[in-house]
Amino acid sequence: MRLLERMRKEWFMIGIVLAIAGAKLEPSIGVNGGPLKPEITVSYIAVATIFFNSGLSLKTEELTSALVHVRLHLFIQIFTLAFFPATIWLFLQLLSITPINEWLLKGLQTVGCMPPPVSSAVILTKAVGGNETSETVSTVRRVSTPSPLTSFLCGSVPPSRPPSHPLPHATTDLFPVAID
Repeated sequence: MRLLERMRKEWFMIGIVLAIAGAKLEPSIGVNGGPLKPEITVSYIAVATIFFNSGLSLKTEELTSALVHVRLHLFIQIFTLAFFPATIWLFLQLLSITPINEWLLKGLQTVGCMPPPVSSAVILTKAVGGNETSETVSTVRRVSTPSPLTSFLCGSVPPSRPPSHPLPHATTDLFPVAID
């Protein structure tokens, strides 16, 4: 009986392990153009569904209250868009004297400038009992990501791969919450 209780408690992690195992066994199901059509289902439907469900659980009073926590949102924005990218940049300055490939270091800087995926951040914030409403309101950092990227990598992005604009994410991240 303890195993069943443990499985009920850890259902999310078990689901992740099963999904990874399934992807390892049959990767063709999840490729672009495959039967699951992840370019549509993940990019639009899944993210919008997560935010719609999140929005359903938010009370209007909580959302209004979260909007006025300016110091919290300012801290999140500064930490995500300035402090962490700058820290990674300093670390990469140390690594630049090693024989590590220059483009690998630029890739690490890019990852250092990226905020966590909004849908994952909301789910994980809710899972640990955090302030889900404030996390949902903090999605503005997704739109601001090009600023630190441009600051740290100015002129180093290959011309064949222009950076994509994050505004389309507003339709999958913010719109479903707004209509709730």
